[in-house]
Amino acid sequence: MKKILVPIDFSEYSEYALKVASIIAKQHNAEIIALHMLGLSEAVLIKNEAQEAKEAMYYMKLAERQFDTFLDKEYLEGVTVIETVKSYKVFSEINDVAHENDVGLIIMGSHGVSGLREEVFIGSNTEKVVRSSDIPVLVIKNPVDDFTVKEVVFACDFKIENIRAYHNAMQLFDALGANVHLLYVNLPGEQFRNTDQIEERVKEFLFKADSGKLEMYDKVTYYNDYTVESGVFNYSNKIDADIIAIPTHGRRGLAHFFNGSIGEDIANHANKPVITFKI
Repeated sequence: MKKILVPIDFSEYSEYALKVASIIAKQHNAEIIALHMLGLSEAVLIKNEAQEAKEAMYYMKLAERQFDTFLDKEYLEGVTVIETVKSYKVFSEINDVAHENDVGLIIMGSHGVSGLREEVFIGSNTEKVVRSSDIPVLVIKNPVDDFTVKEVVFACDFKIENIRAYHNAMQLFDALGANVHLLYVNLPGEQFRNTDQIEERVKEFLFKADSGKLEMYDKVTYYNDYTVESGVFNYSNKIDADIIAIPTHGRRGLAHFFNGSIGEDIANHANKPVITFKI
């Protein structure tokens, strides 16, 4: 994790993400790529005349000047920050920027419990990045003074399709030196599974994921609750977790996690930082 990508819209929410990125960068001797997307259309950018071309250049220069003020922070002292301004308006292209620069983590700011709202790089646009990103996305909703990752809850239904997300999560949390709690939320009604059924699924998952080893089996918690969302939140609060981690189906959206809209609810309503890993 030598490079961290932080999409910037110059709001207080993107500053939350920038500050967390600075803390992680200092801990791991990483550099930050601060990316601002103008959202200009290709038609505007390719014109050689008329007011549109001048406006495009104006906004490019304006963004560069805004960086000068926005990045003038004490907490960035000693951190290498690369400023990048792109004309993109398709949020999946952030994933391209991340791959081109060999980024290990994307950190984004988002609104808190009020849910997702249409603002640049905040709310619904954060969700768009999560859906299209092959790289883990850490979503920060509140100001963070001392970001430490000691206890992590990785909520999963332990279906085999989650192995890729599990591998990526374990690799990242190992680099962060975090203690990972694997969580399965058991629900009442038709979705209820008895102890033997749950253990069989979990053992099969870990056996395949860890090449026959079951070293993480003792890290699994079965938590009973009325909804997956409340189970994840209640257990995370119980152990005072620093981060909630969830697998996602990428372009198919958060709504496919655990069936229905549970993953989206977790990402929207969690007060704690949420990190997503593509299935």
